[in-house]
Amino acid sequence: MKKFIEGRTQSLTYVWQGIKTLILTEDAAKAQFFAFVFFTFLGFYFQISSTQWMFQLLSFGLIFCAEGLNTAIEGICDYIQPEIHPKIKYIKDISAGAVGFAGIFGFLIGVCIYLPYFL
Repeated sequence: MKKFIEGRTQSLTYVWQGIKTLILTEDAAKAQFFAFVFFTFLGFYFQISSTQWMFQLLSFGLIFCAEGLNTAIEGICDYIQPEIHPKIKYIKDISAGAVGFAGIFGFLIGVCIYLPYFL
C-alpha cells in the first residue's frame, strides 16, 4: 500500500509539472488559460447554472487536453523528423485540426451560455 501511495504521489508531481510546462511554454495554451480565467469570472458574474458550469468546464477541459496532445504530437514529430516532410505535415495538420474542433465547439458552447445574458 505504501508503494501504491508513493507512486500516485509521484504521478501527481508529473501531472502538475506537465500542466505548468504546457501553460508556461505554449502560446496557445496561455491564451486558452486566460480565456478560461475570463469565462470563469464571467460565469460567476452572471451566476450561470450548474448545467452551464458543467458544459463550460467540460469544454475547457477538452480544449486543454486537445492542446496538450497536439503539443506532444508536434514535439514527437519534430524530434523524429526535424526537416519538413509531407507525412509529418499531415500528422501535424490533423493534430492541429483536433484542437480546432475543440475550440470551435467550446466557442459554440460559450455562445449558447452567454448570448442570452447579453441580449
